[in-house]
Amino acid sequence: MLSAKIGHRLDPYISKVAGIVINKCVSPNLLTLLGLLINVLGAVALAYGRWKIAGCLIILGGIFDMLDGAFARTYGKVSKFGELFDSVIDRYSDLILLIGLIIFYSKMGDIPLVILTCITSIGTVLVPYTRAKAEIFVPKCNVGLMERAERIGLLVIGALFNVMVIVLWILAILTNVTVFQRLYYTWKEVE
Repeated sequence: MLSAKIGHRLDPYISKVAGIVINKCVSPNLLTLLGLLINVLGAVALAYGRWKIAGCLIILGGIFDMLDGAFARTYGKVSKFGELFDSVIDRYSDLILLIGLIIFYSKMGDIPLVILTCITSIGTVLVPYTRAKAEIFVPKCNVGLMERAERIGLLVIGALFNVMVIVLWILAILTNVTVFQRLYYTWKEVE
């Protein structure tokens, strides 16, 4: 939703700021991996219930997620492999954060919240999967409410404001609604 509205309009600004701090010779794939590493640290913070630290790390990981693609597009380093690599690492980042929550709720012995986080994980994986499979049949399938930016934004809100249970309910419902929106959209387009 946000990605569809903003697109790559911020690329020049993001890359300009990044170009000041980061050598232009740096591989966008390295930036992608740094984002994953930061999200692993965010997951550890979630697992230990360090909500504010986790929220800040998720924001920083999100910055690297925006930076890698903008950097590649601005400095002519776009590649098919880079696109695939970024997408796969995004899935690892998404799921590692949710695993951090599963560990936290497991340690608390809160099985309903473990299950809720697992349902959120299913929806989180199926949103991009449904898009990728749908785009075999239709040119574009970015319909639905829960793109990656929205999901990460909600996790940040949940961590920083200690409202993770509410966020998990929203994510569990709306990620799976998004999957069905994409299925319905594709069905309407191909039938």
